[in-house]
Amino acid sequence: MTTADLIVLDATVYTADPAQPFAAAFAVAAGRLLTVGSEADALAHRGADTVVRRLGGAFVMPGLVDVHNHHALAGKTELYELSFAATATLPQILDAVEDYAVRLPADGWVLGGSWGSGLMDVLSTDSARERLDAASGGRPVMLSDDSRHNRWVNSRALELAGITAASTPAAGGVIMRDPVSGAPSGVLLEAAGMPVEEALARTHTLTAAQHRRCSQRGIEILASYGVTAFQDAAASLPILQSLKSLDDAGELNAWVVSSLTVNDQIFGYDPVGEELLARGEEFRSEHHRPDFVKIFLDGVPPARTGAFLEPFLPDDEHGAHFCGTTAMAPEELLDWLRSTAERGLSAKIHCTGDASARLVLDTVEQLRTEGHTDTRYQIAHGQFVAESDLARFAELGVAADISPFIWFPGVIPDAIASVLPAERAAQMQPNRSLIDTGALVAGGSDWPVSESPNAWEGIQGLVTRADPHGVFPGTLWAEQAITLEEAIAAFTINAATAMGLGAETGSLSAGKSADFVLLDRNPFDTPIDTLIQARARETWFAGRLVFAQEAL
Repeated sequence: MTTADLIVLDATVYTADPAQPFAAAFAVAAGRLLTVGSEADALAHRGADTVVRRLGGAFVMPGLVDVHNHHALAGKTELYELSFAATATLPQILDAVEDYAVRLPADGWVLGGSWGSGLMDVLSTDSARERLDAASGGRPVMLSDDSRHNRWVNSRALELAGITAASTPAAGGVIMRDPVSGAPSGVLLEAAGMPVEEALARTHTLTAAQHRRCSQRGIEILASYGVTAFQDAAASLPILQSLKSLDDAGELNAWVVSSLTVNDQIFGYDPVGEELLARGEEFRSEHHRPDFVKIFLDGVPPARTGAFLEPFLPDDEHGAHFCGTTAMAPEELLDWLRSTAERGLSAKIHCTGDASARLVLDTVEQLRTEGHTDTRYQIAHGQFVAESDLARFAELGVAADISPFIWFPGVIPDAIASVLPAERAAQMQPNRSLIDTGALVAGGSDWPVSESPNAWEGIQGLVTRADPHGVFPGTLWAEQAITLEEAIAAFTINAATAMGLGAETGSLSAGKSADFVLLDRNPFDTPIDTLIQARARETWFAGRLVFAQEAL
């Protein structure tokens, strides 16, 4: 019988395995679970050098799994950029920019975010841009919004990017203009911000070591929240290189599935598409799997760049019948998904409107009939899904990748409510309906769009449909609440399965990676409206301790 390196006893072990939801002990050897069950089962693997820990009934669960984040961007934001809350007012943003800018050289860029989508009209004026110019002391500024799809830049950044009153944005982009002067206000939607990204790249680039540190820092933060596996939702070449470098050095403390970016309207990555996909396999390693592609099929509702079956509310620019558009024609989407499936690559497709979600479902249906039955597909975000399309997720084997800060009242839902009819805006994230129709619902943070990758914030919001922070009142479509067990599954075994890691992690079962969290409370004995306060005391990945809370 194999001798254990570690045996954990006297614990409340929640396995996330329906066949055996709870256990009292487990044994670990060479980073894998030998057994999960009774103390006698675990002690049968005890040897002379086995470390034995008694936890006094403390709660242990599988490492949390985040199906959608941007870990390296979050690491970069913390290490090298300005951060402020999406609830910040314009004066608060300007104060933050001024305080940050004075520490930079005269030509240094002020980068960061994120401003709330509800400020879009306030920022889309000459006067707001001029105030930003003053706050930055003439330095170029580029600040992302709460969706990370849109930017607010100042006059110097517009100048460096060559954006003038005569400029025409790339397809899918919008240059917001001052309503009186008609000049570019500095608010750039979607692809309209790419010239600023290109200007930034000419003067401000990170070294390979800095990119590696961004990934490492993002993963350190994830471990502090108990996350031991995640899917990077839009990987670039430097991110892929960083993950491979970390794993080769034995320093990648999580399972990572990367989504190779096919089309990029928001990040300014180079290369993307075929050039990036051709290199993906270079970066495969023990814990890093470049198994997905990422396609942006639409934008975000507050900017009217989501694609819907029924129109947005009327406005002067779009009129009364504008439904938004997809970033790809149906034929182009089919070509991409067919060609990537033929190469063994699965796909995560960004869809915020019900029209884009339907197009994905229609396209997958075609691919399934062509024999691509094993390829994994995820509809990312899926705030809005037509009722007639709900059952198609399970029928077609499409996972619903759902993200926090969307399914309960907050800044983004408020901004969406300003552009959609009230009845439609009030019906977001049909999670109960998706689960009831058999869909695989997987939880993702979309961090740093969300301010932290705290899965318990998402879990609490899934159950209550109320703001876990208590800032925004009320509930959002309370009928779509799910149970605590279902919400935890979304952030453990469901997310792992959606990523193709269900055989490796996501539940505590013999043979799987020893990825587990020692929590500071039993969530099943905790008032649901305080679950956001749950903290990881320890996080273990592949049988090794990767995070320990100070002063346990």
